[in-house]
Amino acid sequence: MILQCLFSLDFMSCLIGIFLFLLLVDIIRNKNPPNFPPGPRPLPFVGNIFTGLHFRTIDKLAEEYGEIFSLRWGSEKMVFISGYKMVKEALVTQLDSFADRPIIPLFHPFFKGLGVILSNGYLWKMQRKFTNIYLRNFGEAKKNYERSIQQESIFLCEAFKGEKGPFNPQFYVNNAIANIVSAALFGHRFDYHDERFHTVLRLDSEALVLSGSVLAQLYNAFPRLFAYVPGPHKKVFANYGKITDFLRDEIKKHKEDIDPSNPRDFIDAYLIEMEKKSSDPEAGFNIETLVVTTLDILEAGTEASASTIRWGLLFMMKHPEIQKKVQEEIDRVIGQSRQPNMADKPNMPYTDAVIHEIQRAGNTVPLGFPKRASRDATLGGYFIPKGTAVSTNLSSLLNDKTEWETPDTFNPGHFLDDQGQFRKREVFLPFSAGRRVCIGEPLARMELFLIFTSLLQRFTFTPGPGEKLSLEGLLGFIYVPSPYHMCVTQR
Repeated sequence: MILQCLFSLDFMSCLIGIFLFLLLVDIIRNKNPPNFPPGPRPLPFVGNIFTGLHFRTIDKLAEEYGEIFSLRWGSEKMVFISGYKMVKEALVTQLDSFADRPIIPLFHPFFKGLGVILSNGYLWKMQRKFTNIYLRNFGEAKKNYERSIQQESIFLCEAFKGEKGPFNPQFYVNNAIANIVSAALFGHRFDYHDERFHTVLRLDSEALVLSGSVLAQLYNAFPRLFAYVPGPHKKVFANYGKITDFLRDEIKKHKEDIDPSNPRDFIDAYLIEMEKKSSDPEAGFNIETLVVTTLDILEAGTEASASTIRWGLLFMMKHPEIQKKVQEEIDRVIGQSRQPNMADKPNMPYTDAVIHEIQRAGNTVPLGFPKRASRDATLGGYFIPKGTAVSTNLSSLLNDKTEWETPDTFNPGHFLDDQGQFRKREVFLPFSAGRRVCIGEPLARMELFLIFTSLLQRFTFTPGPGEKLSLEGLLGFIYVPSPYHMCVTQR
């Protein structure tokens, strides 16, 4: 009996000793350097894992701890930057200090630090330079894209016209935006009834939504621990696996019938560039990088713009008086006998203001894409060591009570002057800024104007019978509207 008690005491003492030792290691390893941004006290071992990453939570923490604060997941720390002054300082004034991307375990198995969104260093510079040049010079870029968007607007309107009752516009809108990008990537669009392409878009949307779940965030914090545990991360991996299989098939088809003297699209141009850059392997021009770069363009060029259009239709149904004013301006400037074009935009300040307000209120990328300090930096008096993950809270700019007259209300007047003319707002940065500004910004601006205007030229939008429209969206890697059903009436 006495020996058993001693053994039990020794065993418990051993467990307590191990726990205290691990606790001490955790405290020492995760000790913040002097003058590191403050934040809520982290729990031992797991940090602030239960705090969550919803932008509204980040906004509240910014009110409590200031425009620059930090959180910790496991052993990984992230600094959050809010407010126009500090965000501009980080993205523009100190653009070289926060130009890198961190490794995101949820995406790394497929993006692998390649492409243009999640890559760094020389490879990133070379890939972004090539992609920028191609997207700018694809044919007569602006005219070519404009024609492509106008053509797709016709297909989209016809698809809407064919719906005789309430329907969810997500599939059609995503397909339309993806087709505009596909014309540049693959040299052709996909029919709305192309089941394989429809599946690719559905898998991508699903992966982006799942990436915002609590369990997915746990995987990002503890990838080794959760690697063999069922969860949404497994579904994300499976989805990206199928998407990349689709892209590899497209690339294979291009390799079989490419004409180096006459590139048809981005894939052709990239394959030709691979031959030119064969002596510079560090530039990363190879099939693996082509797959990732194509995925970058297809995904970033589709989801954000498509979600913004869907936010726009939702806001128009919630505010029929604004929808009517947009339609009156369309009728006055364009009429019903021709399609909208980009030359109409300067003559349509109210429509332009509404589109900008949709972007502001829709808040599609509230926390931007995560960045990483590329060198030791000081921001707002705080020290941010090299390698620290950084998130710029773009939501804080779009909802700043000191910058916007009615930040919690959908109000196109935010972008109109006293004479009813469009006015730019410096605080409006939905595409971010600096070296990592969204590569698809020029195309996205054209898409939003031409597609939104075309839809309201042809239709009036109302909720489905009994439909309760919610402005509370779903937060994944981007912020998207909750699914809704609408009815269209031809004008």
